Amino acid sequence: MNDRLAIDEVRPLVSCGRFPAKSVVGEVLPISATVWREGHDALSASLVVRRPGGASSRTTMVPGMEADTVHALLTTDTPGMWSFRVEAWSDPFATWTSGIVKKMDAGQGADVLGNEFEVGARVLDTGAAQASAAGQTDRAALLADAAIALRGTGDARTRTAPALSAEVAAAMAAGPVRELVTFGQTYRVWVDRREAQFSSWYEFFPRSTGGWDEQGRPVHGTFATSRTHIDHAADMGFDVVYLTPIHPIGVVNRKGRNNSLTPEPGDVGSPWAIGSAEGGHDAVHPALGSIEDFRGLVEYSATRGVEIALDLALQCAPDHPWAQAHPEWFTVLPDGHIAYAENPPKKYQDIYPVNFDLDPEGIYAEVLRVVRLWTSLGVRIFRVDNPHTKPADFWSRLIAEVKRTEPDVLFLAEAFTRPARMFGLAKRGFSQSYTYFTWKTTKADLVEFCEQLLAHVDEARPNMFTNTPDILHESLQRGGPAMFAIRSVLAATLSPAWGVYSGFELFEWQPVADGSEEYLDSEKYELRPRDFAGAEAAGQSLAPWLRTLNRIRREHPALQQLRTLRFHAVDNDQIIAYSKLDPATGDCVLAVVSLDSHGVQEGTVTLDMAALGYSDDARFSVHDEVSGNEFHWGSSNYVRLEPWTAVAHIVVVPPCDEARRVELTYRTHIVD
Repeated sequence: MNDRLAIDEVRPLVSCGRFPAKSVVGEVLPISATVWREGHDALSASLVVRRPGGASSRTTMVPGMEADTVHALLTTDTPGMWSFRVEAWSDPFATWTSGIVKKMDAGQGADVLGNEFEVGARVLDTGAAQASAAGQTDRAALLADAAIALRGTGDARTRTAPALSAEVAAAMAAGPVRELVTFGQTYRVWVDRREAQFSSWYEFFPRSTGGWDEQGRPVHGTFATSRTHIDHAADMGFDVVYLTPIHPIGVVNRKGRNNSLTPEPGDVGSPWAIGSAEGGHDAVHPALGSIEDFRGLVEYSATRGVEIALDLALQCAPDHPWAQAHPEWFTVLPDGHIAYAENPPKKYQDIYPVNFDLDPEGIYAEVLRVVRLWTSLGVRIFRVDNPHTKPADFWSRLIAEVKRTEPDVLFLAEAFTRPARMFGLAKRGFSQSYTYFTWKTTKADLVEFCEQLLAHVDEARPNMFTNTPDILHESLQRGGPAMFAIRSVLAATLSPAWGVYSGFELFEWQPVADGSEEYLDSEKYELRPRDFAGAEAAGQSLAPWLRTLNRIRREHPALQQLRTLRFHAVDNDQIIAYSKLDPATGDCVLAVVSLDSHGVQEGTVTLDMAALGYSDDARFSVHDEVSGNEFHWGSSNYVRLEPWTAVAHIVVVPPCDEARRVELTYRTHIVD
């Protein structure tokens, strides 16, 4: 690499370039670098981008807000592996322009500027030759004429006027003369389809969709009855439906209701205890239907604008076919028994974890076969159960191989774990990541949490679930219906990807015991049919609010990305305010959310006007998407939020001008 000119601090950069940065089709990706050289000569930089398939382009980068920084915006239009590099180069035309203007301003005339005239003319000659070689005859003639004028007669202002004109400046910018070109390192960007970043998830158990019989007893659901839940999710505006495992369930050590070790006859067991004599990860539970029935569900979902996300849980019931055919894939204890799964204090006697170190090649080949089977049936999204309990290199290899031939397949990491693991898995290919959002309930915690996500925005995409079958947070147990509204608006507006587990819209709040996050009568161990329509008709459903949130998300590009998230000051710790700005359209949304589900909260929101693209003294009208009201706001605004009327304002701020939007986009990239 030629190091004549310095190229430092290139972004986006993930692990010093070891892993590709992340983007999605249509996203405005800011690319920046610091470029510098000795002395006073001007320099510039180009961004060279290579698309999937090999086609490349070069554009001149623009100066940044800080000295010696340059920026460019990359908007990708196809999935796959993109790459980019920054090229620094000496800019002789800019050097000449700056110098001769200063000399003329100092009173130097044509009698002493002869060398300067010739230096400029030679640069213009080179530019004209480049334009002619490119077949751009008009631009070549313009530059050649400017060079002739410099070599002509007259005073300094007359001879330099053509060369210093806006037309010549534009012509030179279109095909700059580059000297001392220094090539920076090449970095990669993996571009996913848009749904990898922006999606609304709804989780349900297919087996709970069968309703009740005439005696009021739950009936086991099927793929056919699951269509009603697809309709329900679609009606609320969700576009991804995550199905809990659909495979045969083990009989050995089967769990009973509420995680009992003594199941009753007819207990259905946990769907995460995968595998029995009826099949394993490549089979479906017979009570749900057939493989063809599943294919039909995938096709039906597509007609409703909903994608099916399938659970990929690499663990086995004791009677899984793998446990019989490949006992070498499991850890054997000193007493000769295979070790079951534990997450102290939780114990999973009905599940054997796979030991990936015992036969890594055999396990890899089998899991790849299973994934390929489901993708052949139309599955393009996998929600991966506990990936942080499996080797990172396994996921890196598996995901890369799947995406090599099917780049539209997405993987969500269900890794409620420490940041190093969560971000490490994201670097190795996971499209989205569950986060600790469920446990972030105070303003200070939420701000710190989101700022951490912003610092890793090039490598990880959060998916903020409000609840899961395993996680019923204390705030939902004690906060009442308004807390469900609060947690959903936070998830839906802070993150471009969010989700709820079925029953959230019915305010299901009862834990199995005080201090536990497990649901009473957990759906993990029994059928839980629900009457969604009846609850909504009775005014006892959050579905209208979820419908509103998903509508707002669809209509506002600002909420479909994370990069421009900025928090604003409020003089009340029970109110949080934040904004997002879409650089492409100028769409700007500001959310003001109460964190108190029991009482009225008032306060003054002090807006960071610069983050919205306005001066501190600006005033503008905003439209509240929640109430439909219009407000006239400025830098300081009084707000009052009541849990029994509205827990949030979601207001639309008029867009600032395009130049300011671009500047803000660059600024959002410099967050550490």
